[in-house]
Amino acid sequence: METTCTSERGAADQERMKQQQQAMVEVEKKQLKVMVAIEESEGSFHALKWVLDHFFFLPSSSSAGEAAEAESTQNHEKGMLILFHVQQPLVNYFVPADPGIYVAPLVLESIKKAQEQNSAVLLGRALKLCKERQVKTEAMIANGEPKEMICQAAEQIHPTLLVVGSRGLGMIKRTILGSVSDYCVHHAKCPILIVKPPK
Repeated sequence: METTCTSERGAADQERMKQQQQAMVEVEKKQLKVMVAIEESEGSFHALKWVLDHFFFLPSSSSAGEAAEAESTQNHEKGMLILFHVQQPLVNYFVPADPGIYVAPLVLESIKKAQEQNSAVLLGRALKLCKERQVKTEAMIANGEPKEMICQAAEQIHPTLLVVGSRGLGMIKRTILGSVSDYCVHHAKCPILIVKPPK
């Protein structure tokens, strides 16, 4: 009786493994569309590097030019990487001390320009990493609350996978500031992967 149960369990495990392998083959057949949230922290760049290493990797022997070229062509055809960055609204930066005090439009304009330059530098750095792997990449910038904008964009873009880096906030900071990754886990309507920073 016990032998029969064990062999049935083994057959069920083998069947489950077969189904998982078939599912993986189907995923590989589809063209990947990976959306990576990019922000100032090193955690988001670690997440981007992780995606490049695991989905768009280069051949181990870089000296083999033909192999590298073939692999980079495969990377280009394999799928697409969407870099998504959110600029926070300027309102968050100002707490009025007195109803009679206001910020001059020129100050707001210079802060907005600095924000745009910062975004361009961040995305330039991320695009450089993608270019090295010859991955088809698209960069997008939105304005608003990062966690909400990431989920809204994911709903419109329909990525195969949404990747968010973890900033490694402690419990107290996470409670006070709120975690973008926690919010995305509960609100994103697509598969999501949180990549933790190295210790």
